[in-house]
Amino acid sequence: MYHKEKFVRFLLDSSALTFGDFTLKSGRRSPYMINTGKLDTGAQLSRLGCFFAHAVYEKMELGVIPKDTSIIFGSAYKGIPLAASVSIAMAAAFDLDLGYAFNRKEEKDHGEGGVFVGKKPGPGDRILIIDDVMTAGTALRDTVDLLRAHAPDAKVVGSVIAVDRMEHGRDVRMSAVAEAQYELGIPVFSIIDIDGIVAALKSEALATPGQIAMIEEYIKANRAAPDS
Repeated sequence: MYHKEKFVRFLLDSSALTFGDFTLKSGRRSPYMINTGKLDTGAQLSRLGCFFAHAVYEKMELGVIPKDTSIIFGSAYKGIPLAASVSIAMAAAFDLDLGYAFNRKEEKDHGEGGVFVGKKPGPGDRILIIDDVMTAGTALRDTVDLLRAHAPDAKVVGSVIAVDRMEHGRDVRMSAVAEAQYELGIPVFSIIDIDGIVAALKSEALATPGQIAMIEEYIKANRAAPDS
């Protein structure tokens, strides 16, 4: 739990975790927001990259992310600095010099052309997608579809996100993460989930009782309901 508490403190200190009244891309109104776009300094991106890198390496050691993963991929736009920071941290902390890549919003039809920037995915490449948060799983589906359409000879081996909000997907009986894993056939891991965030907020008194109560009420209302 210690490293997760450090991560929650980091999210709060950098304003990547905030409390209020937010309308999400899914249309749900949430009392909290995770937004790594708030990270606007080199030190903050470096720390986030280190948190991600340790999560990735831990999964590699367990054998659930291939050790021969060759590309860290972030989708435009928010995923671009995430992928760069993770690839830098993997090299610095674990001496793993992985490629990194991202997509253009629109395919380039001049110059070098193409939809990808950075290490172009090709035959034999194993791609790990990095993102900040999963609510409904839409962004991950779009990214996997893009990679499979434009790099059919490469393989998407999984995704690591900063925070799993643990909300239901399109099927209210399944979490968005479980649904994405089932539909896409890839594992999805997170540095922390919302239950871990709430536990840290409580144990370290990092939020008011009212803020915590609102988050817990939201979680209860939007968690997958297998018995429904």
